[in-house]
Amino acid sequence: MSPMTMDITKKITINDLPNLLIGYDTDVPTLHGSMRYINFDNAASTPTFEPIADSIKSFLQWYSNVHRGTGFKSQLSSWAFEESRDIVADFVGADLSKQVVLFTKNSTEAINKLAGRLNFEDGDIVLTSYMEHHSNELPWRRAAKVKHIGLNPDGTVNIDHFQSLLKEFKGKVKLVAITGASNVTGYINNLDYFATEAHKAGAKIMVDGAQLSPHRPVDLKPNDPNCNIDFFVFSAHKMYAPFGVGVLISDRETFELGDPDQVGGGVVDIVTLEEAYWTDLPEKEEAGTPDIVGVVALAKMIHLIQNIGWDKIIEHESELTKYALTELKKIPEVKLYGDTDPENTHNRLGVISLNVGDIPHALTAAILSYEGAIGVRSGCFCAHTYVKELMQVSDADSKLLEQQILHRDRSAIPGTIRMSFGIYNTMAEVDRFLEMIKKIAKGDYNKNYKLNKEKGEYTPKGFEFSYKDFYTL
Repeated sequence: MSPMTMDITKKITINDLPNLLIGYDTDVPTLHGSMRYINFDNAASTPTFEPIADSIKSFLQWYSNVHRGTGFKSQLSSWAFEESRDIVADFVGADLSKQVVLFTKNSTEAINKLAGRLNFEDGDIVLTSYMEHHSNELPWRRAAKVKHIGLNPDGTVNIDHFQSLLKEFKGKVKLVAITGASNVTGYINNLDYFATEAHKAGAKIMVDGAQLSPHRPVDLKPNDPNCNIDFFVFSAHKMYAPFGVGVLISDRETFELGDPDQVGGGVVDIVTLEEAYWTDLPEKEEAGTPDIVGVVALAKMIHLIQNIGWDKIIEHESELTKYALTELKKIPEVKLYGDTDPENTHNRLGVISLNVGDIPHALTAAILSYEGAIGVRSGCFCAHTYVKELMQVSDADSKLLEQQILHRDRSAIPGTIRMSFGIYNTMAEVDRFLEMIKKIAKGDYNKNYKLNKEKGEYTPKGFEFSYKDFYTL
C-alpha cells in the first residue's frame, strides 16, 4: 500500500470514532476513584485517532529529511511532504497556481508571519472584531493601526458598525482580519459577506480558520473576485492531528518579493560571504527542517474527514449541541452565553460557554475534573475582550481586574466554563456532563477546595498523586 494511502476499504463511520480515539478509554484519578476521562476541551486542542497514528508509524519506516536528498527515503519523504501540501490545498479549495500553502507550527505563528509581511504604511488600518482570539488581534497591533468592530448584544459581530468603520476609514483599510468561527460562542461568521465588503473597500481579508476548519468545509474561492479569501490560517492540532503543524494559505505575490522572516537552511539557492539568493516559494518561507511527520499526519486526517463526510460530522455535532443546550436550559442556575437556541445548532459550532450560579468558573471546572473526570476549559479562552463583553464587565471593573492581575492575583478573573465537542463525543458523555452540572447547581460537591490566587485555580485539599505514576519520560 502506498505510504500516503489510508486504508478505506472498510468505511469508517461517525459511530466508529469513539473506539478509534487514542485515549478514549483512559481512566484518571478523581476524589471518587478512577473514572474514564471525558474530553470536552476540543476547542483548545484535539486528540488523535488510531488510523492516524498507524499511518504515521507506517510512514516512519520511510522517514528522512526532505528536499535535496538523493537517497530513496529522502525522495519518498519529499514526495509525501509535497503531496500533503496538495491535499491541504484541495481541502480548502486553494488554487496553487495563484496561491501558496505554507507550513508553520500553528495558527498563531502563521498570523504573526503574515502580519510581518504585509508591508503596512503609516495610516493603514486593520479592522478586526471584539470576537477575536488574541492571535488574530495582537499581531496586527505590531504591524498597523487596529480598529475593532463592535458586537451586538447577543455577541455576534455588529454589521452596521463594520460598515461605519469602512466608511470612516475609506481608502485606509488595508485588511479585514476576522475569525471564521468563535472559540467562545461557536458563532460562524458570514465569510462571503466580509470578503465581498472588504474587497469593495479596496482591502484584503484574512480569516482565522482555527476553529472553523475541523467542523465545517472551507472554500477559499480563489477564482471569485468578489468573495475570495486572500489569507487563511488553521492548525492541525485542532483537527485531530496534534503533531505541531499550522497552515497559512496566501496569494503568491505577498511572499514572492522581499526577504523571508526566518533565514537559514532551505531558503536559498546560493550563498556567498556577501549575498544570499532566495529560492522559490514555498521553500523560501519554510526555513530549516519542517515538521514532516506533522504535515503527513494532517494530510491523513484530512482523508479521514473526507472519508466520514462533512454532512455526517455536521449532523453529529449539531445533535450533541442541540441536546446539551436543551437540557442545560432546564437547569435554573445555569447561565448560557451566545446563541442558546437548540433549533439553530446547524448554524453554529458545538462550543457552549456557561456559568453555574455564583460559583467561580474555575471552581466549576475543577469540580468537573476532580469529581467527574470531565475536561473542560475555564476563563476567557484567549479572547479576554470578547468574554468581558459577553459578561458585561464594566470598564471600572476591568481596570480593577488589571491591577489585581498585575499583583499576581487571578482569583477574580471573569470567565466561563467551555464545553466543546469533537467528532468522537457521544450523547452518553453529554449526559454525564449534565449530571455533574446538576450536582454542582445543587451544591452537591466537595466543599474542601483551596484557591491558588496567583494561578486562579482550585484543587481539592489533601488530594495528592504523582504524574509519574501515569506517565514517565
